[in-house]
Amino acid sequence: MIQRSRKRVYVETYGCQMNISDGELMEGVLEAHGYEISSDPEEADVILVNTCAIREHAERRVMGRVGQLKGLKRERPDLIIGVTGCMAQRMGETLLERAPHVDLVMGPDGYRSLPERLVALEEGRKIRPSRSAKRRGPRLAVLDLNLGENYEGLDQRRSSRISAWVPVQRGCDHRCTFCIVPYVRGPEKNRNPDEILREIGEIAESGVTEVTLLGQTVNSYQAEGQSFPQLLRSVARVPGIRRVRFTSPHPNDVTTDLLDVMAEEAAVCEQLHLPLQAGSDRTLRRMLRRYTVEEFLEKVELARAVIPDVGLSTDVIVAFPGETPEEFEETIDVMRMVRFDDAYTYRYSPREGTPAMRLPPGDFVPDEEGQERLSRLIEVHRAIQAEINETEVGRTEEVLVEKDARDSGQVLGRSRRNKVVAFVGSTELIGTYQDVCLTETTGATFVGELTSVPALTGLA
Repeated sequence: MIQRSRKRVYVETYGCQMNISDGELMEGVLEAHGYEISSDPEEADVILVNTCAIREHAERRVMGRVGQLKGLKRERPDLIIGVTGCMAQRMGETLLERAPHVDLVMGPDGYRSLPERLVALEEGRKIRPSRSAKRRGPRLAVLDLNLGENYEGLDQRRSSRISAWVPVQRGCDHRCTFCIVPYVRGPEKNRNPDEILREIGEIAESGVTEVTLLGQTVNSYQAEGQSFPQLLRSVARVPGIRRVRFTSPHPNDVTTDLLDVMAEEAAVCEQLHLPLQAGSDRTLRRMLRRYTVEEFLEKVELARAVIPDVGLSTDVIVAFPGETPEEFEETIDVMRMVRFDDAYTYRYSPREGTPAMRLPPGDFVPDEEGQERLSRLIEVHRAIQAEINETEVGRTEEVLVEKDARDSGQVLGRSRRNKVVAFVGSTELIGTYQDVCLTETTGATFVGELTSVPALTGLA
């Protein structure tokens, strides 16, 4: 362990669940090396902006935030500012050129060395003290992808006492043509199952009862002779764990074995995220998704046959290069056919370095047309979602209470099928499981009522 004075670190995360988990990992690594985790950037000695690269909009937000920090750096020249994560890996040293006030750029495989890198920056400043950006101490770019880095042996600093993210896999082997992830996170790396179960056992002992297993294509997990269904069954049987979820699976690896585990193990939630991406076979081929619409629909049918009440969610991209109006209508048709409980919908975002960027310029759908398609898709999905949720009014669901709701005197939680429910209740209920009758729906979410006197169990 590095012996050092107590410095304060503020980590600000943008992006997906894996990014959130990475932020917790960085906090855990730094805390173990004597740093204090701060909730206020104004009070921090180090600010780390943990980033996402999946869409252009996310990167613009990050660059805007990094720009805002320039003023804080001007006021406090000794402040260390770092940009970490997927966007840092993608942009590399160009980030240092675009933002001269940034001291550190670090990709997703560099976090183990983070304490040493921060010390190097601090020591360099002692050697070359200056208040000039041009003459101040060293600036670092840590961008090597490590094929063996699974962060085994390092513990996250959990931000929640209710639910926990548990990465079981890093990187991706699928190489979908629209996706930057394989290039910024590298190939698939699966963690040792014993290490995963050790971590989840410790999580359960801390009082957390819900875990979500994370991976870019989580259900392709294979390590030490264990498949993902086998791992999922073992996790479901860890004492103290009451709910298990996983994301994000690939349709090709949704098997009967996986669905059987979901149906048989009481702790595994009746929820399945099944990314469609497009409802046209031609578009799927151009995306390199390696399944047809028919094969996807067979997975849906199988899931509903094995788990009749399964909550299905999906991802859909519209305006992928070359998508014709007729192919977009095919996607709409599939959405109406499947009737997903929830959908994350996006307009195609060009990512430099991905194969899709090499498609003919004439294939790219104009922004205005792409936005019109996205608006139509959202409209169709919301109508379907509202219809589904209307049929569920009157049901009683087990809800894990997560936080205060927007309306005073209410709390918010999720059902096993990942439905969001708000109901009248005190903050004492946060972290507990409550039976709630769904009394009405706003379309995407529910309002409910407790069915009995609250049982304050579930949170240690």
